Amino acid sequence: MNTPRFSVVIAAYNAQRTIAETLDSVLAQSETDFEIVAIDDGSQDDTLKILLGYAAMDERIRVASQSNQGVSAARNLGVSKASGELVAFLDADDIWHADKLASHARLHDEDPQTEASFARIAFCPDRAGPLRAGRTKSSVPEGYCALEDVVVENAVCTMSNLVVERETLLAIGGFNRAMRHVEDQDLLARLVGNGHLLRGIPETLVGYRMSADGLSCDFAAMLAAWKNLASRWADRIDVKRGEALYCRYLARRALRSGATTTLARSFVRRGFASDGKAFLSGGARGVMTAGAAIAGSAIPSRARSAIFA
Repeated sequence: MNTPRFSVVIAAYNAQRTIAETLDSVLAQSETDFEIVAIDDGSQDDTLKILLGYAAMDERIRVASQSNQGVSAARNLGVSKASGELVAFLDADDIWHADKLASHARLHDEDPQTEASFARIAFCPDRAGPLRAGRTKSSVPEGYCALEDVVVENAVCTMSNLVVERETLLAIGGFNRAMRHVEDQDLLARLVGNGHLLRGIPETLVGYRMSADGLSCDFAAMLAAWKNLASRWADRIDVKRGEALYCRYLARRALRSGATTTLARSFVRRGFASDGKAFLSGGARGVMTAGAAIAGSAIPSRARSAIFA
């Protein structure tokens, strides 16, 4: 069997509602030189059954299952079973544009120094029916990414966006399976911080599902994990600016997903205390976040979700 250009690693846990749409978006790629390595992380629903059904229909799909150990362990297992030159990660509730892999192949061919790449993502509200883009898209910095681009700005946004040389991924040690939060930024920090070149593609190639998970998220733990990560790189990044931007991200996530506006306001206050100018940077984003948090219950929850879609 020939070695594929891409190994698509999908970690799935209780994803029966979304996994078929995710897999279909990979199978619809214009670039067909890929394998799919799907890891079921001890799902208690029909996720594994669906994965096995797809594998029976397409020999490019391989499926493995493990007891529930978390997304980092599942991704690491997928990487260990991957054989492609480039590893492309995809979460089990996101989707790709049909030219996702082709665009990354073109970038890596045109710039062989690039060891990892990403694109713009479209933020997609989690509603009934096929996943559709909302009004917001991420931005892509020009040139190779600096450490601040991944730790402070989080330009990659989601692992569903990342393509990385398999040998580079193995060299930096994969994902830290002990981390429950910001494990993606930790990986990217080790990637860029150790001199590997990461570059963005100015095309929207990923649909990121914005799940309404605010009530189940441990926002305080997320902030603590980010601060711990940032402290390890404090000699090379502006930690105060980074904390302000991360608090803004948490406030927007809380507003979007149904957590209390009191919680959102607490992150706005922390963000301003850390670096008010940074919190308000980036156009209208900071002002809208602060305004929605202060307005609180005066804005219906559905309207808040629409603002941040």
